[in-house]
Amino acid sequence: MLRRVVKLLKKLPVDLGQYELRYRTKGKLIAYDLVGNGAGKKALDIGCRDGYWSEKLKQKGYSVVPCDIEPQYSGANKLDANLPFPFAEDEFDLAWCTEVIEHLLDPAFTIAELKRVLKPGGLLIMTTPNQGFWVFRAFARFGVSMASLQNEEHQHDFSYSDMRRLVGICDFYGYFPYALVKWRIQMAASVLSPTIVLCHGNDKRGTRAGRPSLPA
Repeated sequence: MLRRVVKLLKKLPVDLGQYELRYRTKGKLIAYDLVGNGAGKKALDIGCRDGYWSEKLKQKGYSVVPCDIEPQYSGANKLDANLPFPFAEDEFDLAWCTEVIEHLLDPAFTIAELKRVLKPGGLLIMTTPNQGFWVFRAFARFGVSMASLQNEEHQHDFSYSDMRRLVGICDFYGYFPYALVKWRIQMAASVLSPTIVLCHGNDKRGTRAGRPSLPA
């Protein structure tokens, strides 16, 4: 019965950040608004898939290096984000990593690699489902996992506090998903938003001092 309810929810025009809304979910739109003017700058798109967001970053002026473990985009690099990146330190102005980190075996390692290839002052922009979202928590009480609600291939579930421990000092955002017009929020986002949106300004003084720890 619960599985049927989950399938029904995914068909409703409610923005829970699910795969079906990957091009227009408010979480990614918020993230896209954070990237700024990319004229003369270089961006790394991790998990580019069909290249939709790589093209959007190009519209902002960025020179984009798209990567994916299973590229479906012309010119994309094949890259397993679980392994060391084949890029130099301080190579990129922007690292775009949306709805990827929850699929990886060792998110802490990948975040360290993203910081390594970012220039000082470069931006790391990420989105991931929010384990603390009240709807997900309600379903969890009945034995329905976040992976069932989002994607069966997810390896990890993260809350806002988890991402703060993993990434460090960030600006965190979310959105109110229940209205016809969604709006960005910060206050109470850890409970009300189905998606975590974060923007981290890379500070090399903290990047190489130690590796972030994976939440228990």
